[in-house]
Amino acid sequence: MPFLISPVMTAGTLASRPQPALPADGGLLLRPWRAGDAPAVYEVFQDPLMHQWHARAADSVDEAGAWIREWLQAWDGEQAAHWAVADADSDTLLGRVALRELRLDDGTAEMAYWTVPAARGRGVAARATTALTNWALDEAGFHRLELLHALPNEASCRVATRTGFALEGTKRSAVLHPDGWHDMHLHARIGTRTPRPS
Repeated sequence: MPFLISPVMTAGTLASRPQPALPADGGLLLRPWRAGDAPAVYEVFQDPLMHQWHARAADSVDEAGAWIREWLQAWDGEQAAHWAVADADSDTLLGRVALRELRLDDGTAEMAYWTVPAARGRGVAARATTALTNWALDEAGFHRLELLHALPNEASCRVATRTGFALEGTKRSAVLHPDGWHDMHLHARIGTRTPRPS
């Protein structure tokens, strides 16, 4: 049975090229992860605030290194796309920004981010999210990006609002956190590119 529409993005759209480094405002650089980032990732995941909003903890630098290997392999498998957010001059790790739940045929993905404790309150997450959103919608060819956060996570809600992700509603009891099930705000950004004819 033939499809009446073409895929928004074809298989190989990402994996056929190296993962790009993306500059962001305020002297930030979104770059592919490196094995040497493992100690910094381990350190971030010792922070109690990370435990509040994330389902995973890192018990060792080696475990953090395994995550980085998974993040790098996800690009080749077109399952997800993860970037380290670094200071462009010093290369100090400031956070992470990612596209998860990739569905190339539909042109959709889910935005995710975190920042190291020392970078919070400085607009790092918003600037990194803006840079990745612009690349995903304007260059890579995604049509819709979703952003989910627990309702009590007001800082994440501010990032979503500042970066143009419109609030679309609440997903009730949608994600399990260490303290129980959370309602999640659903935000989204839509691309403006004209779809290709089938």
